[in-house]
Amino acid sequence: MTTACIVQARMGSTRLFGKIMLPLGGQPMLARLVERLRRCRQIDKLVIATTVQANDDVVAALCANLALDCHRGSEHDVLARYAGAAEACSASHVVRVTSDCPLLDPALLDQVVGAYRRDGCDYLGNMQPPTWPQGMAVEVMGAGVLFEAHQEARDPAEREHVTPFLYWRPGRYRLGNLASPEDLSHHRWTVDTAEDYEVVRRLFNALHPTLPEFTLQDILEAARRHPDWAAINQGVQQKVVLREREG
Repeated sequence: MTTACIVQARMGSTRLFGKIMLPLGGQPMLARLVERLRRCRQIDKLVIATTVQANDDVVAALCANLALDCHRGSEHDVLARYAGAAEACSASHVVRVTSDCPLLDPALLDQVVGAYRRDGCDYLGNMQPPTWPQGMAVEVMGAGVLFEAHQEARDPAEREHVTPFLYWRPGRYRLGNLASPEDLSHHRWTVDTAEDYEVVRRLFNALHPTLPEFTLQDILEAARRHPDWAAINQGVQQKVVLREREG
């Protein structure tokens, strides 16, 4: 039973091209995320799922340098890309992480995977509804239901965002959510824009030199010491899949 963490990553971000290669402490943002994910105890494999586009040759090259598995697939059909990556690594369970979340706490990922296993869900995330900071999103699902979604999904939103096919169908799938004890959803530490990157860069530089394995609590404390930093990206709107449905 293999639990694979699959990270979607591409250079062609519409709001901030090449963001995953922007530097954090002298290393690409994607490399810093990998550094943190390698501390997770609940995953067996770590895979980067990038695209076949020439722009993403640099992603494949970084993976080779990091001795990291890399799967290349469709740029816009991200569901197909995930299914292909899961099949290629013989995953039994899939953890979904996005490459624009370089501050993701490995302990939180382990906590979400633990809740998924404990509750016997087909799918469990931690943002339905959001209570953790943006940039701490984790989703876990059985490989079987991921493959079902890939075979059956027709809605473009289901193809692009990977998991709506599952959580839009609560009558079909056993769904779960791990909520934060405190509502922290007002914090924005994901990188979609230059303003987002500036906030994440400041937090990383404040913590990493002395606390290279910094935790979510450490980030919260740094944010509280520098309340003005949150103003930098407070006007950025998170992309969301708004509608819900039973299928």
